This record gives sequence, C-alpha cells and structure tokens, in this order.
Amino acid sequence: MLKGNCLTTAMGIMPHDQIEPAIDLALALDIPYWPQLPHYSFFEDMYVQVSENFPGIILNLEEKKITLDSALFYQELSDYALRSDDENIYKLSPKYSVAFDAFLERDLSGYEMIRGQSIGPISFGMKITDENMKPIIYREDIREFLYEFIAQKTNTQYRQLLEKHPNPFIWVDEPGLEILFGSFTGYPSNLAKNDFAAFLARLEGPRGVHLCGNPDWSFLLSGLDLNILSMDAYGCGDIFTRYTDEVTEFLDAGNIISWGIVPTLTEELSLESVEKLAERLEELWSNLTSKGLTLKKILKQAWLAPARCCLINADGYATVESSFRILSELSKILRDKYDLAD
Repeated sequence: MLKGNCLTTAMGIMPHDQIEPAIDLALALDIPYWPQLPHYSFFEDMYVQVSENFPGIILNLEEKKITLDSALFYQELSDYALRSDDENIYKLSPKYSVAFDAFLERDLSGYEMIRGQSIGPISFGMKITDENMKPIIYREDIREFLYEFIAQKTNTQYRQLLEKHPNPFIWVDEPGLEILFGSFTGYPSNLAKNDFAAFLARLEGPRGVHLCGNPDWSFLLSGLDLNILSMDAYGCGDIFTRYTDEVTEFLDAGNIISWGIVPTLTEELSLESVEKLAERLEELWSNLTSKGLTLKKILKQAWLAPARCCLINADGYATVESSFRILSELSKILRDKYDLAD
C-alpha cells in the first residue's frame, strides 16, 4: 500500500523559465518530480512532449500549435510499426525535455518515492485535431493507437525512473476529462471509461490520475484500476466530498487521494493562511467523516498538494514558490496534530 500521512507533492507544470530552480523547488517536497516548463521551451509543454514520434503530428513552432495530418499519419504509421519494439522511440529526447534528464541527474536516494507525469490520452485526444478540426479522440481509426502509444510512452518513462529509484510512479494529467460530461461531446463517457480502464491496465507501477477540473467523480473513483487520484480540493472539494460512497470505496481499496488545497493564484493565496487552509481541509474531511468514513483512514491515505498549476501570475514564479512553502508548513501542522509518522 502507498504511504499517505499528508506527504507533499505537486503537479508537474511549473511557471519557471530556468531548469535548475524548478527542480530545486520540486525536490523540496516529500515526493519530488521532474518539472514541465512551457515558459522555458515550447518542447517542455506536456502535449508537445507526448507528441514526439506520434505519426502524423505537425508542430507549428511559430503559432505554438499541434495538429495531426491524416495522410501523414498513415504514411508514417508503417515506419512506426517497424520500430515499435524499440523503446527509444517512446523516450523523451533531450530536445523535448531538458528537465527530465536534469532531474535524473540529481541525487534522489533520500526520497521514499519519486514521480513522473504525462498528459493522458483523453486530454491529448480532445486537444489535438486533424486537418478538419476534428479532435482525434473522435477518430475511431486513430483512437486505439492513441491509447496504446501513450501507454508505451508512460511505461518507458516509468522504467527510466525505476533505474534511478526503487519506488517511482507516474500519474497522467487529464484536464480534458470533464469535457466528456458536457452535452456536446462526441465521445460518450461509458465508452471513454472502457477505453481508459484498458489504458490503465496497461500501465506499469502505481497508476495515478491528476486533474484540476470537476468531472463526474464516479468516473475516476469507481470501476478503474486506479491507485492515486490528485484533485483540486480548494476549488472542487465541496462537490468531491459529496461522493461519499465512492470515496469510501476508493480508500477501502488502499488508494491515495492527493488533496490540492493550497492555491497558486496570487489573488487567492493572498487571502489565505496556513491555519485557514488547515481548517478548510479539515472541513472537507468532516464532510466525509459525518457519513461514516474515519479520519484515520483519510489521513493514512492522504497526500497534500497545491490546488493547481499556474502559469499566469504577474510575479512569475514567486507566488508558486510561496504556495509550496505554505504546503510544507501545512503538512507539518497536520502531521504534528494527528501524530502521523514520517
């Protein structure tokens, strides 16, 4: 079982425009990770990173856009098939992530776990469109390949982390997941759940999902082989904790919830304190304990994180660094209060 006890981690996307300060900040948390830095390079964008060696992908560097050309997809697919057993085509090259290689060069031996991340197949498929502006997740001739390709990329990253540390895991970012539950989606949620379950079953190591949105939480909490759910508790916690039965089932299975409770937007963080955030989080937990879930179980299987990534603050990365500092203080307060073991 994964250890909870209010350990700290964070989502991968960070506002820094330099590699080393971002890695230093990530290493200040209990569960460090390699940062994704779109302000450093367009190639550090999480959608761009997954697109490397995906057949038919066209990167427009001037407009910073990613599209798929159908004719090119089929043209390159045959070459991909010949190379698909070569793990190197699934690795992040230095061009597509300087931060990943720099992270692996650090001494990570003192950490209980380390983490990687990748954009998930639903979000990638929703965002990337073909020449007719059709999201490729709607393309039945591409969708199965999309899921398999990202599974291969995720597993390759996991193995690279495993060479560095005995306890790595990957979570996939799925910011587009809540679109499934809109009235105009062309990809029904029941079909998506079957596809996503099969995708998770392919993954090696602990399986995690992160999203900042507010989907139908039943989709993620029930019926998937999922070990870690990272969510924006600051913005969505009141709704999330209404899913008491599903949350209980998820925790009873020994899984982890990462509670994103510290805001990273300057205006929001300026209104908060460590004490107020602790109270806010405990109120969310009381929503669950009032329905029968024990606080001991919640704490035993809880991680803490910033509420969401933020690239838009006027102060660059100063607010995000403050958020990380408050996060560590919050973790200490709760671990001391509830006598949680290190």
